Amino acid sequence: MHPAFSVIFLTTLIGAGQGLFLALFTGQCYALANFLPTQGAAFYAYGSLLALGLLVGGLVASFFHLGRPERAWRTPTRWYASWLSREVVLLPLVMGLIAAYGLAHALGFTQPFVTLGGWLAIDPSLVIGVAATLAAFALFVCTAMVYAGVPFPQEWRSPLTVANFTLFGLSSGFLLASAYAAYSVNGLLAVYGTWAVIFTLMALLSRFFSLHRNAHLKPRSTLQSAIGVRHQVVVQKAQGFTGGSFNTREFFHGRSPATLNWVRSGFLVLVFPVPLLLLAAAYLTHSATLPIAAFLVQYLGLLAERWYFFAEARHPQNLYYQSVA
Repeated sequence: MHPAFSVIFLTTLIGAGQGLFLALFTGQCYALANFLPTQGAAFYAYGSLLALGLLVGGLVASFFHLGRPERAWRTPTRWYASWLSREVVLLPLVMGLIAAYGLAHALGFTQPFVTLGGWLAIDPSLVIGVAATLAAFALFVCTAMVYAGVPFPQEWRSPLTVANFTLFGLSSGFLLASAYAAYSVNGLLAVYGTWAVIFTLMALLSRFFSLHRNAHLKPRSTLQSAIGVRHQVVVQKAQGFTGGSFNTREFFHGRSPATLNWVRSGFLVLVFPVPLLLLAAAYLTHSATLPIAAFLVQYLGLLAERWYFFAEARHPQNLYYQSVA
């Protein structure tokens, strides 16, 4: 498939934004259980603003993928049948809930209105946080199912697609939370960093399984079965026309196998070992800048990973349109 950079930025930015919010809310829950010191309102408010900025950036990037932007308002109308429509409905909902969560902290709406069991203090920010958490995980599923629900590219049609989108978002979000905590000098680097390592290793395992699966897929259609010729040697020599078309632009990346190998090797290095090494160095040196570098390096790798995710999907139509002449 042809990797569209607008969709690449959409999926990686909103994934990091969702992950960052989930990290912030995890920190609040830990503080509520007295596992961590309670943070000031500014920490949650500015963190929510950063998460919201990533989600807005992803939303803006998505508009560059629309052929007719003036018809974008129609997208949610198929929410009952389309994963894309559900994603379009959930994205602004998540953005609104995260904005409300940040405002609740900024405006001081954190006084408990009920206490359960003598220790669980329920306040407006906690209620909004729970709702935003459920919406964020639902958005992970919807974003991934936009691709996992497509029947033609076998590489996408797997539960591993949902797992990868979710784990990459959590990994990048908690890594960004580690950078934010290090910059804020509030002692939460160890907690967020530990979860970032856990999610990164889980993402590595999930992506390894998906790469292994995709490398051993047996194509449902071959050139022989597509044209009804059973000869052992059938080679496609021409597309049937001399110019490009929608088919040649949207369903094939046009890159060599060597390029795909380089991109795969690049993201495997940038997403997994390098950020973990930088995070480990931050632990040892108490650096406030190394976690930021770790997130930036990993995000660059995530762009490459998402490009490869699209490029490795082989659409059956490329049996006919893989070479010009």
